[in-house]
Amino acid sequence: MKLTDLIKQASASDKNVVAVASAANLEVLEAVSMALEHNMASFRLYDKEQKLKEMMIEHFPHLLNHPNIFTKHVKDDQQAAIAAVKSVHLKEANVLMKGHIPTALILKAVLNPDFGLRTGSVLSHVAAFEINGFERLILVTDAAMNIAPDLAQKAQIVQNAVMVAHSVGIENPVVAALAAVETVNPSMQPTLDAASLVAMNIRGQIKGCVIDGPVALDNAISVEAAHHKGLTGQHAGQADILLVPNIEAGNILYKSLVYFARAKVGAVIVGAKAPIVLTSRADSADSKLNSLALAICSSNNDD
Repeated sequence: MKLTDLIKQASASDKNVVAVASAANLEVLEAVSMALEHNMASFRLYDKEQKLKEMMIEHFPHLLNHPNIFTKHVKDDQQAAIAAVKSVHLKEANVLMKGHIPTALILKAVLNPDFGLRTGSVLSHVAAFEINGFERLILVTDAAMNIAPDLAQKAQIVQNAVMVAHSVGIENPVVAALAAVETVNPSMQPTLDAASLVAMNIRGQIKGCVIDGPVALDNAISVEAAHHKGLTGQHAGQADILLVPNIEAGNILYKSLVYFARAKVGAVIVGAKAPIVLTSRADSADSKLNSLALAICSSNNDD
């Protein structure tokens, strides 16, 4: 499976609407343009009207008066965030996208008790990587939202990632609870959490997947490495989802895959009433397009 397959899957429905907060940005509008070319969604763009219009005239004239684009004037980023979130809250859109806006502003709107998108579940970040040498997508969670999740939070983070995996056709994903070693060590909290997650999975408290752990990264993704280590279980080296122990590990793994391995990626925030495309302002238009596709697939999931 490749990220292009997700784009095709996302394009299969004509009912998707994406609300974009602070859309007047070249790479954001390029991603919108690319998504429209694939018939992935319609878009509700929130920003200063004149700024957005001038940018379209100069760089994307075909977006002016496009039948699948609705624009709404707002005076600043805060209003853009509120308007985009309200659009999803009112079911005018089924995906929220962060444009050229500070993350804190859009998350503040998402968490608003009156019109926000909280469900009571943990919000978590799921990234889908297409890596050279791997025929399957590798999902990494959580590299951006939860700093040092406890066991209960990790269980919800896993369940969120499993939902995303199901939405892209991975029916029974293998989840590797990553640690530095494969043995349970009372002085290493990630190994204790991993063992507990395995037990919760066996008892049916975490459904829709198979959890393995504690397991080091090499033995999670390489059958050869796992066999050399003497790990001969049915799922050794075949992880679909990599659960990192904390945000530092996730951030390093994420950026290592992007900058060292040149992996392609799409990412989404899940656990809210609708998926959130919360990409970095430094992300390319291609990454934003991949993230849109992943979010749309997640939105259309029936879990």
